[in-house]
Amino acid sequence: MTKPAGESVPEQVRPLFDAITALTDPFCKARLTDEYAEMCRKLTAALCRKRPSPLASGNSNTWACAIVYTIGSLNFLFDRSQTPYMTAADVATAFGVAKSTAGNKSKAIRDALKIKTLDWHWCVPSKRDDYPGAWLIEVDGLIVDARRHVSREVQEEAFRRGLIPYLPAAEHRP
Repeated sequence: MTKPAGESVPEQVRPLFDAITALTDPFCKARLTDEYAEMCRKLTAALCRKRPSPLASGNSNTWACAIVYTIGSLNFLFDRSQTPYMTAADVATAFGVAKSTAGNKSKAIRDALKIKTLDWHWCVPSKRDDYPGAWLIEVDGLIVDARRHVSREVQEEAFRRGLIPYLPAAEHRP
């Protein structure tokens, strides 16, 4: 069976990946969305590929919670105006972890993988079109909306460099 893109992990840490995703998958599918489950699997795989993997030490429940917490915080899960919505405390409680521990491990994840605030690479696919960080690029020292305010050539270069998630349709061009 072929693994989905982004889920390739070294064999020696495959048991860690399996143990953590056995916790995040059912949580996300029951309380969030399949997209959250997919992004949590992608983040878990990225952590498994780190040398050495931070997942090698610590409790699987704690890591699973921190992974959901990280994806949730990057996708505004803790914002009441968003759907789905959960509090950080609810996420932590569901995994039997203190909220402060979840937040601290989430910070460790963001640091280990150099995940920035509003990093669109960790955005659930259904939110990418309107994700605040997905379309802002710097052109000649100015921050501009690449989807609406730059030429197609600049959009193509931004996409080639991995600065935007995809090339917008022609109707979005200035």
